[in-house]
Amino acid sequence: MAAELVEAKNMVMSFRVSDLQMLLGFVGRSKSGLKHELVTRALQLVQFDCSPELFKKIKELYETRYAKKSAEPGPQAPRPLDPLALHSMPRTPLSGPTVDYPVLYGKYLNGLGRLPTKTLKPEVRLVKLPFFNMLDELLKPTELVPQSAEKLQESPCIFALTPRQVEMIRNSRELQPGVKAVQVVLRICYSDTSCPQEDQYPPNIAVKVNHSYCSVPGYYPSNKPGVEPKRPCRPINLTHLMYLSSATNRITVTWGNYGKSYSVALYLVRQLTSSDLLQRLKTIGVKHPELCKALVKEKLRLDPDSEIATTGVRVSLICPLVKMRLSVPCRAETCAHLQCFDAVFYL
Repeated sequence: MAAELVEAKNMVMSFRVSDLQMLLGFVGRSKSGLKHELVTRALQLVQFDCSPELFKKIKELYETRYAKKSAEPGPQAPRPLDPLALHSMPRTPLSGPTVDYPVLYGKYLNGLGRLPTKTLKPEVRLVKLPFFNMLDELLKPTELVPQSAEKLQESPCIFALTPRQVEMIRNSRELQPGVKAVQVVLRICYSDTSCPQEDQYPPNIAVKVNHSYCSVPGYYPSNKPGVEPKRPCRPINLTHLMYLSSATNRITVTWGNYGKSYSVALYLVRQLTSSDLLQRLKTIGVKHPELCKALVKEKLRLDPDSEIATTGVRVSLICPLVKMRLSVPCRAETCAHLQCFDAVFYL
């Protein structure tokens, strides 16, 4: 039954507007609306009420559509997409304004989706952030491709959350009023496949979710003459502007096209607080006292090339970050110094 359900969803996602209207009319549902609304309605029908008669009708419409296509000269009709193959698909550019958006539950596929090819390009990867636990990948890193010679470009996408994902967001605790722990975040980086990329915004960035603009971190002014102001580039939380239902969400990224290539990605994440991170650090990051003693002895070891013998090492019990007494001494694993900082204030 699960295989039939997947097959039915695949066929529905390949339908045109006329096919979707015939299918919805067959079960007495509304046939009005844009294509992405019809797709969403049909997918809900398959998910929650897929009777043998409905499956037979879907198969009949699919075979009728592509039997006609195969009889005509020209490109072969597209086969339905296998959700299990989505992670192996090559990256496809976010297209310009269009109406025919395929909509996937919990996944995004833009209007220029292609089937997998034999030679796959290396994919853009983003660095793993310690402040989030990633729950789902809603959109793989996808390149922003300019659609004209204009400097200011717009790249839209449409996707729907699954009922499970909606429940995860709704049932998560509030970190602060109006901010849920489980979030849908947008990340942007350079389209560089040589190594994992840090978040990096393009010039003139603006993010619109459905009908409202989302706030994006601004620039920090610099006090030094001739030094450009810096902008903290971090994941952008879109959750508060999204429809937490079966309705589709439209996200539009406005960006400046000045030669550099950028990619965007969407993730469902659980944001961690500083208390969560401190508890994790205490659980997995405590070093054995003997390792610390060995580090001190290494510092005191006699250097044959030096005429001066080190007989003591001074360290401060004051955190260099906040100038207060250390409560949870902390040091990076890669650091060779003995001086610590306070983990609580650092996090």
